[in-house]
Amino acid sequence: RGCLKMNSLIGKNEISDTLADFFIQPNGATWANNIRSEALVAFNDFGVPTKRDEYWKYTNPQKLTMIPTEPAALFSNDEPPMFESIDRVKIVFVDGILDLSQSDDLILEGATIETLVDATSKDIHWAKDLFGSLEKNGQKPVKRPLAALNTAMAAEGLVIRITDKCKKPLAIRYIHNSETSDALVHNIIKIESNAQFTLLESGAGAARFNSVLEVDVADNADFHHVRTQGRDHERKTVTHIFGRLGKESIFKSFTMTVNGTLTRNDAVLEFTGDNARATVAGATAGDGESFHHDDTVFITHDAVNCESRQVFKKVLRNGATGVFQGKILVKADAQKTDGYQISQGLLLDDNSNFLAKPELEIYADDVACSHGSTVGAIDEDAIFYLVSRGVPRKKAQDMLVLAFLAEAIDEIDSNDLADDINDRLAAWMNRR
Repeated sequence: RGCLKMNSLIGKNEISDTLADFFIQPNGATWANNIRSEALVAFNDFGVPTKRDEYWKYTNPQKLTMIPTEPAALFSNDEPPMFESIDRVKIVFVDGILDLSQSDDLILEGATIETLVDATSKDIHWAKDLFGSLEKNGQKPVKRPLAALNTAMAAEGLVIRITDKCKKPLAIRYIHNSETSDALVHNIIKIESNAQFTLLESGAGAARFNSVLEVDVADNADFHHVRTQGRDHERKTVTHIFGRLGKESIFKSFTMTVNGTLTRNDAVLEFTGDNARATVAGATAGDGESFHHDDTVFITHDAVNCESRQVFKKVLRNGATGVFQGKILVKADAQKTDGYQISQGLLLDDNSNFLAKPELEIYADDVACSHGSTVGAIDEDAIFYLVSRGVPRKKAQDMLVLAFLAEAIDEIDSNDLADDINDRLAAWMNRR
C-alpha cells in the first residue's frame, strides 16, 4: 500500500476508512463481534485525529494514522530487560503477538488469565460486560478515535480477572522485532472486591504500537501499574488507559519514558464509588528534535470524598518536545473532592519545548482542587554549589535531574520498583 499523507485533499473520514481497511477485524462470539462493529462505526464517525482537534493541537498525529507506518529501526540493547530481578509472572508479546514460548505459564495465584482470542470466542464470558465498555464511556466528552480503532480491530491481548490479593505482579514485555510492525493490543482487567493486583509493562511493542488497557477496580480493591516505554529511538506509540473506580478503591499508574519518535499516553479515569483514590504519574527524559512526548489525562469525579493526583515531570534537551494536558472534572454531587495536578518541564537547552494545558472544571462547592505548571532551566546556583565541592559538572547535572524527577517516581509504592526506575534513568543519562 502506498504511503498516505494527510493534506487538504484528503478528509478525516477518508483516512479513517483507509486506516480501518489496513487491519483485519477479528471474528469471535456474537457479542464480541457486535462490540467490535459498534467501535468501528464510532471510529469512522469520529474520523482520525488531526492537529485541528483541541486535544491534538500540540501533537501532530500523522505518524499514528499514516498507512503504512514509517519503518522503525530495531534498537540494539545489551541491558537486561526491565523487572528481570522482580519475582513475577512474565508474558511476552513480539510485535503485538503473544509469544507463549518466551512466556511463563498463564498461571497466577489469585487470578485467571486468558487470551483475548479465547475470551472473545466464548458465547458466555464475564468480559462481555467490560470489553469496550470503559473505552466507549471514555469517548465523552473528548473523542479518542485511535482507542475506538483498537477495540474494533485488536485481536491480541489478555483478559484478566483478579479474585484475591496477588502475591506476585504480572509483567508484560512488549518486544519490537520488525521494522515495519503495526501492532494493536487490548488488555482487560477486572479486579473484584477486596482483591489486589500489580501490573508491570515494559518494552517498545512495535514500530507503531497502539494499546488499550481497560481496568475495572471494584469496591475496596487495589490496582498498581508501573510501565516503562522502550528505548527504541524510532518507535511510535499511542496508549490508552480507561479506569473505573469503586468505593474505597485504589488506582495507581506510573510511566517512565525515554527515547522514541512519538509517544502519546492517554489516561481516562472515573470515580464511581465514594472514598476512592487515584494517581497517574510520569517521568520522561527526552533527547533530540525527533523526540515528542504527550501525556493527556482526564479524571472525572462523580463520587464523594475521592482523591486524585496527577504528577508529571519531563526533562528535555537538544530540541525535544514534551506535552502535558490534564483535566479534573468534578460533578455536582462529588463533594469533598481533593484533586491535585502538577506538571513541570526542565529544559536543558534553549531549543527544547514544554507545552502544558492544565484544566479544572468544578460543579461542586465543597472541594479542594489545585493545579500548577512550571517550566525552567536547571538551577545554576545548585550546579555551582555541587561543583565547588568537587562534584564534576556532568554528574552534578545528572544528580539535579534525578532529584527533579523524584517527585513523580515517589508515586510508586514499591521501593524495589522505584529503585529499578531510578537506576535505569541514571544509566540512560550517563550514556547520553
